[in-house]
Amino acid sequence: MDLRYPFTGRWLVQNSPADRVPSHGTTAFATSYAIDFVPVDDRGRTAPFGLRSLLRPQAPDAFPGFRRAILAPVDGVVVAAHGAELDHAAYRGLSSVGYAVTQGRRVAEGWLALAGNHVLIRCATGDVVALCHLQQGSVSVRVDQPVRAGDPVGRCGNSGNSTEPHVHVQAIDRLDVGAALPVPITFDGGLPRGGEIVVAHLGNRTG
Repeated sequence: MDLRYPFTGRWLVQNSPADRVPSHGTTAFATSYAIDFVPVDDRGRTAPFGLRSLLRPQAPDAFPGFRRAILAPVDGVVVAAHGAELDHAAYRGLSSVGYAVTQGRRVAEGWLALAGNHVLIRCATGDVVALCHLQQGSVSVRVDQPVRAGDPVGRCGNSGNSTEPHVHVQAIDRLDVGAALPVPITFDGGLPRGGEIVVAHLGNRTG
């Protein structure tokens, strides 16, 4: 499935299926071909990283991309929209070790604990595209609402299984995430590798 990038501006690619499959190290919840995009500033950086951020969690609004608009990557109909989960602290450096220990609990709790605030869009093929980790209260679409690629659907947050503000994108073959099969995705006909920075413009393909 070929998608548009669900954002504008500069975003750092992480956990790309161009590098490995399954991209997130697991096939659970049909994430084999999922990809993550971390918003960065004009210098390609997220929040400054120093001794304090090495040792302690950081507030999500310390990151330049927190609240950045997330856009529909495909024409379709919204089949799920959830925006009530809290944006928790961001964990980098040593503080991420403690967060990683709680990973098993989130997996056991299921899709919502992992995805956090999210929007699911069913496209014409019947496949469903998921946009996850959105900001609490930012989801601006409702179930059964038609959307066009480029329409705003929410904002970048740090909800669910997220160590810093980013958007997680995946496609599945049905709405039931627990029973779904993963669908390979590309963006504008290609698939960036981890560590690349993509730059997207509203109404255009990447530049």
